[in-house]
Amino acid sequence: MGDNGTVAVLGAGVMGETLVSGLLRAGWSSDDIVITERRPERAAELAERYGVRVLDNAGAAALADTVVLVVKPQDMAALLEEIAGALRPGALVVSIAAGISTAFVESRLPAGTPVVRVMPNTPALVDEGMAAVSPGAHCDEEHLQRAEAMLRATGRVLRVPEHHQDAVTAISGSGPAYIFYVVEAMIEAGVLLGLPRATATELVVQTLYGAATMLRETGEHPTVLREQVSSPAGTTMAALRQLDDHKVRAAFLTAMEAARDRSRELSSGSA
Repeated sequence: MGDNGTVAVLGAGVMGETLVSGLLRAGWSSDDIVITERRPERAAELAERYGVRVLDNAGAAALADTVVLVVKPQDMAALLEEIAGALRPGALVVSIAAGISTAFVESRLPAGTPVVRVMPNTPALVDEGMAAVSPGAHCDEEHLQRAEAMLRATGRVLRVPEHHQDAVTAISGSGPAYIFYVVEAMIEAGVLLGLPRATATELVVQTLYGAATMLRETGEHPTVLREQVSSPAGTTMAALRQLDDHKVRAAFLTAMEAARDRSRELSSGSA
């Protein structure tokens, strides 16, 4: 996919590596991908595994048509300072850092730099990611499409206005953790009810996978699918009654509001 130009992934941690491996599986050439990584042994390992070049941040930025920033929010300002003078004119900057606004990035780069903000999630590791993208002030359709093409290598992509990014962080960004939490609880329940842990785990994981597949493939509303399992006065209704009595639905709403609020705090710099 040479027509995509050169992509530099600055920060090859878990999400950076996920993006690199996804791009290669999707047909990008390793010649068109450059990475940066602070730890030399990690950099050498990735260069060997994927056949990509490893450079310093400024060197990688100088080469790339698209620069992807995959660092912790607290490291972003220093990284932007490092690359600001090296960016090629017209290069697209894609920021994958929770709570960092496009305005924050733009203010530290040459005037007019196109910036796209992304909130990904960890299922990108298995090509089932959900990424939400928001354009900055200098982004056009071509820039957005370039960012989306890259992210589609590891899952699905949705465009959202930037003011929705805190909510996206709370729903899909943190969302896998809520699902894992529920799965843990269901496995513990299986053990409590006398099942071997391995049996409980297989029952729960496949049930989750099957339910998620039904949601995606049938297009039915979750309420309809839930009602199909809920016979009058049956076992499922007895269980759901307990979840309602314990205000589980309300707890989920409150939890996601808390995640949204924390994302806002990070955005305003009061981490």
